[in-house]
Amino acid sequence: MPAITADTLTLPRLPDLPESATSWRGVRKVVTAQRFFEGEGFPVRRPFPTVDLTDADPFLLLDQMGAVEYAPGEAKGAPWHPHRGFETVTYMIDGAMQHTDSIGGGGLITDGSTQWMTAGAGILHNEMPPQDMVAKGGLFHGVQLWVNLPRAQKMIQPRYQDIEARDAKLLSSDDGGALVRVIAGELDGHKGPGSTYTPITYLHATLNAGARLTMPWPEDFTAMVYVLSGSGTVGVERRPLNEGQLAVFGAGEALTMRGADRQPGNSPTGWEVLVLGGRPIREPVARYGPFVMNTRQEILQAFEDYEAGRLGQIPAIHRTSSDEELT
Repeated sequence: MPAITADTLTLPRLPDLPESATSWRGVRKVVTAQRFFEGEGFPVRRPFPTVDLTDADPFLLLDQMGAVEYAPGEAKGAPWHPHRGFETVTYMIDGAMQHTDSIGGGGLITDGSTQWMTAGAGILHNEMPPQDMVAKGGLFHGVQLWVNLPRAQKMIQPRYQDIEARDAKLLSSDDGGALVRVIAGELDGHKGPGSTYTPITYLHATLNAGARLTMPWPEDFTAMVYVLSGSGTVGVERRPLNEGQLAVFGAGEALTMRGADRQPGNSPTGWEVLVLGGRPIREPVARYGPFVMNTRQEILQAFEDYEAGRLGQIPAIHRTSSDEELT
């Protein structure tokens, strides 16, 4: 980790924000991710929706998949399943995952690339390890983020975005001690490649030991930092934040964080964090399994449409006998 690297001295730099004249966001709470098993049984850490969804709005779920070193025959994925009413964003840091969906999108997500799937009115898809990983094993580490859609866009046509590692916008902290990868949204005028319906910003940053990262942040956005590996502090109060922990910030116009002077052995590249936030939708959320709508009746309708085959069909070339139960 990580797959996307660069010489920070050659990159555009974020501004050096003045300490006293900046309205820094304070840390409202720190949440430790819970552990779950998803799909066929691969391990995830999930910091939310264990937190109040109003803190995470417009996001619905964040799963850190791995990091896990699979032995031959151990790699697992998520077989065919439906979605409606939101977007799934899968960012692979190490290893690979093969995505296929019912509208013909998909491909191999690997080493810093991102698959952005807008389920909208409905889609079927699967996410499985490629055959060579199943056969040989290997390191698997990624993140899946669910982004809500507002009521007016929940039933839009599904779409798929394939974002290669080279597409991410790369930036440096003002002193060159941190590398920032902008996956979606905008940071200090620099735009990431992900096209979003809901205004958000989604970043992956690596801070060298002892390095400080400050960044302007839209005042009307929520703000969170999640630690993939390593240790550091967040906020002007220097709240400790370690692997598997999520910091939720309060109001303000900028974020500040600092990598610990010594990093643990499993984080040799530095402190690895996700920084994310967006403009809250502030609408009722009704969710059940793979569907996220605004009312219970809409959830019931989603199940009815799924059972009737109106959310799509598994392409014949990808159908197996075990899939027959899904359609």
